Amino acid sequence: MSPDFEAPDDQLAASAVAGDERAFARLIARHKDGLYRFIRRYTGNPDEAYDLLQETFASAWTALRRYDAARSFPTWLRSIALNKCRDWSRRRAVRRWLTWSDPIDSQAGLNLTDDTPSPEAAVVEKQRLSRLDRAVANLPQRLKEPLILTALEELSHEDAGRILGLTAKAVELRVYRARKALAEALALDAV
Repeated sequence: MSPDFEAPDDQLAASAVAGDERAFARLIARHKDGLYRFIRRYTGNPDEAYDLLQETFASAWTALRRYDAARSFPTWLRSIALNKCRDWSRRRAVRRWLTWSDPIDSQAGLNLTDDTPSPEAAVVEKQRLSRLDRAVANLPQRLKEPLILTALEELSHEDAGRILGLTAKAVELRVYRARKALAEALALDAV
């Protein structure tokens, strides 16, 4: 069976369940960039994000028979990725506690290029993005998750609520609190 690579996600998922690995490879190719950005924003670490992306797709492959085609495939993938990120956060906390070490911080920032001609401006922008990246990564989980899903992944409050098991209003409130906490953290960091 040859998959129609322009087919909707649910049809590719059904082909993959029927044993067509190329259909699942197409789903990976279709969703890997957005899923990587989501995980990267959660962890604040590009290497960890890549590893978690691989874990997410491995888990999706084994759980594909349980995928409900009535659900959005990207939302289903983000649910799996969110669980992987939560597991990563727990392992990180345990590792920190066991070793009595400082938190693992991303020093890489977002590594985005800046179009400004001035090297000084590029350095300032990279530092600003790195501070923002660390501030998002350091938010409490209950605030970080709704913020990433809505503000950065551009999901609606309703879709984010479905992933998180919250009402749309609860997501809205947590996003408000996350933005307020970010503003305070960045103001303190600038001092």
